[in-house]
Amino acid sequence: MRDRIPEATVARLPVYLRCLVDMSERGTHRVSSDQLADAAGVNSAKVRKDLSYLGSYGTRGVGYDVEYLIYQVRRELGLEQDWAVAIVGVGNLGHALANYRGFAERGFRIAALLDADGGKVGEELGELTVDHIDDLDRVVKEEQVAIGIIATPAPAAQEVCDRLVAAGVTSILNFAPAHLQVPAGVSLRKVDLSTELQILSFHEQRRAAVDLVRQVAARNREADAGPRPPAGD
Repeated sequence: MRDRIPEATVARLPVYLRCLVDMSERGTHRVSSDQLADAAGVNSAKVRKDLSYLGSYGTRGVGYDVEYLIYQVRRELGLEQDWAVAIVGVGNLGHALANYRGFAERGFRIAALLDADGGKVGEELGELTVDHIDDLDRVVKEEQVAIGIIATPAPAAQEVCDRLVAAGVTSILNFAPAHLQVPAGVSLRKVDLSTELQILSFHEQRRAAVDLVRQVAARNREADAGPRPPAGD
């Protein structure tokens, strides 16, 4: 039996998968740990350690078979099967998530859309019709929903989370800007867009400050140098 895979490794596997798929689409058949590390933004020792948990060790001087490594990572992530997903909250974000074709390409089937707004219930979005949140229990059972996505305003997020858990959903992805509590045995992941934007803002501010310092230093050097004397006869 393989060792339990650390959470940090699990978090890097989707990054490796994206890089490997890009390589495959460019016609790359073999990849070294150094090449994969460069593409993923980690060091090669970490790549080799992470992939060893999958039972893949590569061959010295040859590297890893890209297609087989894609299969191994997909298998470990559970992407070889079809996961039914329910989106709760059909506002602008819910619409965007429902229309994202990348889910289906990666093994996730949007099976249901739900909302508490009676004005949205019955709306057709692609091949799906928006159900009322009160039908959640029935929808989860009928569609065998494995993953719930919360795309509601923050005040409603915890109640929706509780209802998903009560309906038997044990994996939840939260897009609402709210800290949610779940019982043991339920996996919760959070995507906080505002936090990510604030982090980007921090880096932009730092870059702007560095550029300003460089500009001031350049002007000071020019001032210290003084005007050049006119060329002699």
